[in-house]
Amino acid sequence: SVCMADPSASLGLWEACWRDLVLGIVQGLTEFLPISSTAHLKVVPVLLGWGDPGVSVTAAIQLGSIVAVIAYFRRDLAQVLQGISKAFRHGQWREPEARLGIAMAVGTLPILAVGLAIKLFWDEGYETSPLRSVPSIAVVSIVMAVLLAVAERMGPRRKQLPDVSGRDGLVVGLAQVLALIPGVSRSGSTLTASLLDGWQRADAARFSFLLGIPAITIAGIVELKDALAATADSGPLPLVIGILAATVVSWLAIDWLLKFLQRHSTWLFVAYRLLFGVGLLAWWSIHGAH
Repeated sequence: SVCMADPSASLGLWEACWRDLVLGIVQGLTEFLPISSTAHLKVVPVLLGWGDPGVSVTAAIQLGSIVAVIAYFRRDLAQVLQGISKAFRHGQWREPEARLGIAMAVGTLPILAVGLAIKLFWDEGYETSPLRSVPSIAVVSIVMAVLLAVAERMGPRRKQLPDVSGRDGLVVGLAQVLALIPGVSRSGSTLTASLLDGWQRADAARFSFLLGIPAITIAGIVELKDALAATADSGPLPLVIGILAATVVSWLAIDWLLKFLQRHSTWLFVAYRLLFGVGLLAWWSIHGAH
């Protein structure tokens, strides 16, 4: 299994179920908080002695987060689809729902293009890239903490979700591309860009969640076959458990963050990312050579 420190070894069924349960919980807690799910899914298994779970497994477990975000925002998505339908039939492209749909589509294009390029031309190299190393993740986490702090300090916080435009989708979508670098955090990069662009905190988070639906869904589906192959020794059950855990915990995390940002700033996440990065560097300086 790719999820162990020794890839040639084989986990038992219940050990694999336990491992993927933990990964699902970690995924659910970190996918929508601006602290990087990819970083935690890489680091937590390493700290527990399981090794890097790999891109395929982590992308497949992310499907649980997609189920949660679609279920949570099902009314918003229904309104977007209705708005797009009306726009095509009656030319009402300036309605908020239609503009939100356009912004989601425009914002998804950059990460799809770059992600496809990586899959076609750098797939094996990306899996073993130094970008996925613990020191790299630590440094990136610290840098993103600084950028989020700047956004929190300088952002004017005037825009709300009904004001969204295609231009907003492009700006936030370009920031979403940075999430392909482990440690950046998709929600962290999009939230940072939105705050710098003048969004209110809760609306920035809401748009970040909606924008992530197409990209994470496609990534999860593309990697699902490889993930099942990577866990062939233990069968699909552990992966199913991981996806279910990610679904439940993601729902709770979305609900908590939206309510939190209505009353509080993002300084909590700035502090966490700094401590996370510094802690990883300290751990690596002690254990990295072994």
